Amino acid sequence: MAFGILALVTAALFSGAAFYVSFAEHPARSELDDRAQLQQWKPSYKRGAIMQGTLATLGFVLGVAAWWQSRDELYIVGAILMGANWAYTALMIMPVNTELKSIALDDAGEDSHTLLRRWGKLHVKRAMLGIGATALFMWASLSS
Repeated sequence: MAFGILALVTAALFSGAAFYVSFAEHPARSELDDRAQLQQWKPSYKRGAIMQGTLATLGFVLGVAAWWQSRDELYIVGAILMGANWAYTALMIMPVNTELKSIALDDAGEDSHTLLRRWGKLHVKRAMLGIGATALFMWASLSS
């Protein structure tokens, strides 16, 4: 059941990264002044998007492969949760990302602060999707 174990590991990596961002990095960033918050968020977002996007895609593909191999519904539901990160990001987080990326550092202020606060609340839900997928993949792996 290699696909199931790989899906579990990938989902756990995604969840860990999303959890770290939501509960350590972003709260620490929120203690900075408005300009520094935005200055730190921009490169962090750029690097994090590549990593988390890749992990979400890989988790989805591996979850589908595990389901195909085992026909255990837990894998397909976990895969759907991993794929839902793409849809959630595109629909809910990307508009905020786009606005934040368009703000020049010298223009940081109440608008960027409010957007970053909103971004943080939205990002927590990504962590929840990943944790849900991880739990489902673990349940499926342990029950097979």
